[in-house]
Amino acid sequence: MRLSVSVVFSSVAGYLLGAFQIDFYILLLLCIGGYCMVGASNVFNQIIERDLDAKMERTKNRPIPAGRMGVTAAFILGSILTLVGVFVLYIINPQTAMFGAISIFLYVAVYTPLKTRTPLSVFVGAFPGAIPFMLGWVAATDNFGIEPGTLFMIQFFWQFPHFWAIGWFLFQDYKKGGFFMLPNGKRDKGTAIQVILYSIWTVLASLIPAVGVTGRLYLSFVSAVLVGGIGVWLIYYAVRLYKKQTDKSARQLMLVSVSYITLLQIIYVADKYILEAIQG
Repeated sequence: MRLSVSVVFSSVAGYLLGAFQIDFYILLLLCIGGYCMVGASNVFNQIIERDLDAKMERTKNRPIPAGRMGVTAAFILGSILTLVGVFVLYIINPQTAMFGAISIFLYVAVYTPLKTRTPLSVFVGAFPGAIPFMLGWVAATDNFGIEPGTLFMIQFFWQFPHFWAIGWFLFQDYKKGGFFMLPNGKRDKGTAIQVILYSIWTVLASLIPAVGVTGRLYLSFVSAVLVGGIGVWLIYYAVRLYKKQTDKSARQLMLVSVSYITLLQIIYVADKYILEAIQG
């Protein structure tokens, strides 16, 4: 539920940034379609990983390993969610439906199988994970250009410090399921350095709209300072993980990363509508 809501939140933020005028019907379709798509991805993921989920504390109480739902019922549910999601997004425009379908395919058919084979799975998983923010813009404009590409890039880089922090403090649990989540397979300074680097790239990507090279996606000086401020906050906790290398510092970084992407999207949207109110 929390993952689905966060994905829908990102899509709504992208829509509000791209929309010339808010159409609440389209916004409702985006929420329904986006929720169905992420729900379908989760269902298929849990079907594929049902035996591994049973081995881990974090996932052993999911419906399938816990015996509350059978594989057939889950497959039917996932199929219905996929069809409804693609159809609803297609009503908005075909491009939105296409990106939604690509997201499901990459998550289920590529990312999920790779999780037990290589740490590169996080890189692959970052692609479907970065789609929601840009999906909202495409839903609003029926166009993919520099603006949604920038939104995609921001959320793409953000995935790494976020998921590596999770992979760090759940390392032993993931190990039970045979999942490879950390870049070099170890909770060490090598992993922590990569967390810092991707945190820095996330912040730099977040500030690109302030330079004025991203078309209609623009960030004022005041908002750029705010984004820079929460960026320093994110990098501070990434450095803290490097220094302490504890589960607690990793968990704190995960919480800060969630706060960062949420606050960033709020700042972006508020900045756009405050500037429009001032200018006209």
